[in-house]
Amino acid sequence: MKRTSRDIRRGNRNELLRYVIARSPVSRQELAAATGLSLATVANLVGELLERGVLVEVGFEDSDGGRPRGLVAMRADGGALIGVDVAETYIHVELFDLALRLLARAEEPLSESENRPEQVVGHITSGVRAVLDQAGVDIRLVLGAGVSMPGQVEREGGLSVFAPNWNWRDVPLRDLLAGALDFPVYLDNPLMACTVAELWFGAARGCDDVIVVNLGTGVGAGIAVGGSLYRGFSNTAGEWGHTTLVLDGRVCHCGAMGCVEAYVGAPGILNTLREVDPDSAILQLDQATAIGALADALAKEDAAALETVKRTARYLGVAVGNLVNLLNPQVIVLSSWVAARLGTALLSGMREAVAEHALPRPLEHTRIMLCPIATNAVSLGAATFALEGALAPGKA
Repeated sequence: MKRTSRDIRRGNRNELLRYVIARSPVSRQELAAATGLSLATVANLVGELLERGVLVEVGFEDSDGGRPRGLVAMRADGGALIGVDVAETYIHVELFDLALRLLARAEEPLSESENRPEQVVGHITSGVRAVLDQAGVDIRLVLGAGVSMPGQVEREGGLSVFAPNWNWRDVPLRDLLAGALDFPVYLDNPLMACTVAELWFGAARGCDDVIVVNLGTGVGAGIAVGGSLYRGFSNTAGEWGHTTLVLDGRVCHCGAMGCVEAYVGAPGILNTLREVDPDSAILQLDQATAIGALADALAKEDAAALETVKRTARYLGVAVGNLVNLLNPQVIVLSSWVAARLGTALLSGMREAVAEHALPRPLEHTRIMLCPIATNAVSLGAATFALEGALAPGKA
């Protein structure tokens, strides 16, 4: 897709903000050198962000006998941002200052029966109130909330287009939230949120070509090309979880057979355990608890757990090998809650399978690693969408 001058300016501004957040305080000269932008462009962007109250002048540094260089930093107290990670089994809400520093977090579990839009909206608003109360932040300081929804999302219209695990179709979620929240809401999906978080704060910082593999109840792959998110024509790029791994294999939530998600998503992993040990007590637990119990059993070298993870690692490695061949990324990051609980155990076997199925040349230049972000990567990425939205043209 052709990039407009507005797209280029937004990309330049985001690149500048990433560096300021990571290295504050910084001079305009340092920003120009680090981002590759001209000093004039940097000066223009910094001026805009100072005027908007996002940056603040914080003094000067010596410059080897020349004029002292002015330093700028994020104005952390200039507002607040909220990031919401909506998953099939929980809703996680985090509150950040403008420097994207975590101020408070809250999480509410979702039962299998709590999948109606009004129930999800109720949990989101409850989580938002909880983090504002924890941090003692006035709601009037909130510039916006990024809300990550599972499945396919129409950002501009604020629709949850298709959430297969809940059978949602064209739910006007942003409009429903607007009646409960007194600030702008920016809807997106976890693939995009995780990838933005890695680009701004994680393993992909400074990289151009990146894949973030999201392992949760559902599975997908967030993609960045040339340092920018690749969304596809209708914001549905990255549905790697619904590519075919096994011909005529397991039935997936999407209705197809043999999808990647049916083997490496949380329900798929538990189905593999069921094949290995149909009588496992772990299978009697709810999904999130079961994955945790599987990790515990793995640490005790339980035979069924070892075999389950061995098979899952192989499934994942074959599917990730396809991504290496297709996109030739610099880094592949395993993210989300299943990766956090089983990722270390999966990595070794997965890497072996990737090496068997990826071509040597692209694999030689690809790092595969776990998400290093200490907080919830989806909530953090969603909060950056709120920051970007607050800085969009026409916003106060």
